[in-house]
Amino acid sequence: MSRKNIYLTCFLILFFCLTFNLLSLAQENKKEVALTLEEAIVRALKQNLNLLAEVYTIEKSTASLSLAKEIFYPRLEVNFGSNRTEEPSTWWLQSSGTYITKTRSYDTTITQQLPIGGTLSVSMSNYKNDTNQLFLNFNPYYSTQLRFSFIQPLLKNFGPKVAMKEIIIARQNQAISEAQLKSQVLDTIYQVEEAYWNLVLARENLKVKQQSLKLAQDQLAKTQKEIAVGQQAAIEILNVQAAVSQREADIVQAEGAVRVAEDRLKVILNLASGLDLGNFTIKTLDQPSFQPVKIELKEAIETALANRPDLQVNALTVENKQFGLEVARNQLLPQLDFNVSYWSPGVSGDRILYLNNNPFTGVIIGKVPGSMSNSFRDALKFLYNNWSLNFTLTVPLADYISRANYALARTELAQAQARQKALEQQILLEVSEAVKNLETMAKSVEAYRVAREYAEKRLEAETKKLSVGLTTNYFVLEAQEKLATARSAELKALIDYNLAVARLEKVLGTGLRNRNITLAEIGQK
Repeated sequence: MSRKNIYLTCFLILFFCLTFNLLSLAQENKKEVALTLEEAIVRALKQNLNLLAEVYTIEKSTASLSLAKEIFYPRLEVNFGSNRTEEPSTWWLQSSGTYITKTRSYDTTITQQLPIGGTLSVSMSNYKNDTNQLFLNFNPYYSTQLRFSFIQPLLKNFGPKVAMKEIIIARQNQAISEAQLKSQVLDTIYQVEEAYWNLVLARENLKVKQQSLKLAQDQLAKTQKEIAVGQQAAIEILNVQAAVSQREADIVQAEGAVRVAEDRLKVILNLASGLDLGNFTIKTLDQPSFQPVKIELKEAIETALANRPDLQVNALTVENKQFGLEVARNQLLPQLDFNVSYWSPGVSGDRILYLNNNPFTGVIIGKVPGSMSNSFRDALKFLYNNWSLNFTLTVPLADYISRANYALARTELAQAQARQKALEQQILLEVSEAVKNLETMAKSVEAYRVAREYAEKRLEAETKKLSVGLTTNYFVLEAQEKLATARSAELKALIDYNLAVARLEKVLGTGLRNRNITLAEIGQK
């Protein structure tokens, strides 16, 4: 052997050893997650990405409701202003040359929106004026005013429904989000059950295929021995070899079905994604069982109409549109506002004393000090009664927008009601089909069980006949194939029955109630 061939041989040996070690290490690092069906459902309710997205929608609607409620929180407004003007004198009452005026104002207002649509406000304002103009009684001059105001719409925008419109809509949207989350939960539960049982079916079907291959391999070994001793013709081996090859191909397909079913369940449970899917193996701990479920169609329909979350979503949507129509109808009314105010003034400042009490002399002989606090005190004493009462009527000459909004709201309500009726009919159909399908699947389980028992007896009979030379390998292999088919059909019927039970639970909307699951538990680690 040449040196080049020796190097090549060593390289290939090293490559195969390294590959084998890596594969062994990967197999050792592969994690196995053993789950019952209920454990899989609980894991999905905590980790499924679609459910997590719906949970965020609930949080968003809750935040929107809190934001809408802020309209009824008291609002505090504080204003401060300062001004200085300097102008030349234009008449004899002003100072000669240039007169300067300095003003400063403070305003504080607390406003409260009322549930009937009105607005109540309390304000305290203070004004200071300081100038070098002549012939003034007070300088600097302080003015304070305490004012109470109430504005109430009497036609348009009147009433709690219009005033609390944003809160009512936000509360309805929150209820809709909760119902949508419930619907998503029911869908997820069914998806988990479907994926779980399909994985069980795929693995059990693989076992059936492996058993069938073992029977064919045993038959091949037996036929080879019998041909060797002259008990059978050599041509008999062809049928057996063909059966072995076919069943080996069936196993390849069955293994592929297992991988597909397992990956689907992994994604629903959010165990891994992308390239990480191969790092996990799910071990299913539950096996399908036949537990008869009896339910009357009338009872099932009543249960569905009371529990279906999608029906609740549509009912809430109808309420939403009905409320929108009422608001739009209110906006067609003319605007009539009632406005009442009551205020108490307070005045103070440095009172200027003139010679002979005559300001026109221009001779100042003294001052009586005043202050801003004095004006505040006088305002709080309600020394002077001032009030105003007004009604303001506003009639639009053209209200195309309001009428268009009303027509749109009426159309949307009719559309929502039509969809509600259509959904009710769809629910009746789904419940009827689910109940009838459950009855059919229950009968199928029994029928396929009997068929499997007959297939086992037939294989046993054909095997005995072959041992005494009364039949051929062809009929034995055919009996084996029919038994494998019968076993697969029985298992599928049992899985289909369990899925029919899950489907009935889904269309009835009772999945959460049956498992004592609350929406607060969804997405919680």
